[in-house]
Amino acid sequence: MDEEFRHVPVMLDEVLEVFEGLGGGILVDTTVGGAGHARALLEAHPDWDLVALDRDPDAVDAATRQLAAFGARAHVVRARFDEISSVVASSPVATRPVVAVLFDLGVSSHQLDAADRGFSYRNDGPLDMRMDPADELSAYEVVNAGDEESLAAMFAAHGEARFARRIARSIVERRPIESTVALADVVAGAVPAAARRRGHPARRVFQALRVTVNSELEVLGPALDDAVEILEPKGRIVVLYYHSGEDRLVKERFRIAETGGCVCPPGLPCVCGAVPTVRLLNRGARLASRAEIDSNPRSESVRLRAVERLPVPLARQGGAR
Repeated sequence: MDEEFRHVPVMLDEVLEVFEGLGGGILVDTTVGGAGHARALLEAHPDWDLVALDRDPDAVDAATRQLAAFGARAHVVRARFDEISSVVASSPVATRPVVAVLFDLGVSSHQLDAADRGFSYRNDGPLDMRMDPADELSAYEVVNAGDEESLAAMFAAHGEARFARRIARSIVERRPIESTVALADVVAGAVPAAARRRGHPARRVFQALRVTVNSELEVLGPALDDAVEILEPKGRIVVLYYHSGEDRLVKERFRIAETGGCVCPPGLPCVCGAVPTVRLLNRGARLASRAEIDSNPRSESVRLRAVERLPVPLARQGGAR
């Protein structure tokens, strides 16, 4: 695999298991990265074509090289995952059914390890954090232009509630902050020593900045809805995610799809006309195995949720009215 864009696919065995037995059609990999999952899935399903998206041009280049051996079966496009409907519709294989959709959210190993991308508090680099370098907003603008109130709210929303105000105040007092290491030092200095012993306090701050810079939660909800909409009956969606904000959003979107948005009181028959569109394949999130965590520590925080598309009611097909 390309050294400049390594991709160790997390929970690969579990992903293969969820998609096992599906018929021929299209796999949509919404965040292809270094193509680790995509490659394994194309090898396991010779009757699948791939439509792969990524907003990072480095990932698009790496995935294109990695999937070249599959020829016309693999189509890699630079796009955000909330564009899946239009990307699939304009692909050369658009007439085939979509049988599988994969979301592997978060930041890749390459992005974390590349200091010039500014994703990691461990590597000294510019405050960037843009998945797509062509986007205008970077972490530098968020850190150096946001007021104390908005910064504190952002950090609190991403798990740093206890010290969010102290961290935000320290950032405002020390601006301008130019680099990742400088920001990490400011954050560490704002947090008591006892709290620092439980892990670097900058981890959640950097996560909050990355999610904000890339509008990750804003685009995830519509992307999940679109994935359900384009999916063939009995097709499946797998989502791999890594933090509590994604967890809440994925659970909520899948709950709405599972219930059809029913607003009737629990325990009573539905009379509001809600139409479920999916069934959950597991009630709780699945975790990586201990063996995988030992071999790839970055898999420790991953969670997997999956759904299967239900048949479309006749009324929606135009049969009954």
